[in-house]
Amino acid sequence: MGGTSDGATGGAAGDGGEGGEAAAGPQLARAVLDAALARRQAAARMPRRRPGSGEGSGKRLRGYSGPGPDPRDPQLFGDMLQRLMKARGWERPKAEATVFGAWEKVVGPDIAEHCRPVKLDAGVLTVEAESTAWATQLRLLAAKLLRNIAGEVGHNVVTKLNIHGPAAPSWNKGPRRVQGRGPRDTYG
Repeated sequence: MGGTSDGATGGAAGDGGEGGEAAAGPQLARAVLDAALARRQAAARMPRRRPGSGEGSGKRLRGYSGPGPDPRDPQLFGDMLQRLMKARGWERPKAEATVFGAWEKVVGPDIAEHCRPVKLDAGVLTVEAESTAWATQLRLLAAKLLRNIAGEVGHNVVTKLNIHGPAAPSWNKGPRRVQGRGPRDTYG
């Protein structure tokens, strides 16, 4: 009787380890526990990532941004606008618009009082002076004006100035205009 109980216990222990059959009882619990510990240790060594939080995934980050700088932090409006204009290639149109929008700042208040920009086409800025005397004066100051404009809005935005005096009224159109060749020498 003593041999059968030893043989049954020994056989059960031997069957789980050597015979290839499944372990039962405490051996099964020990195997499951070891496997769980091995998985936990492997997961601790791997960096933790939340789904969708990757750099290239393009998905929105969730949660709080934390103590360091983060793209989700509030940004200054001017900085965001600069990045947008650079990304879209709007630097040149912005510089051209600055010539017209901030004319007094670009050329100075004294000069801006007596002239105004009319047209900017292919780097040639057309400026209209209030009188022919001011047009002559501006032609003499053209190099200085180009330096001021380049310093304020950037180089190669305005490459040449076309300065003219005030436009005379045109008599070519109107209610009293007579079609045809016009008056000729009728006397004589």
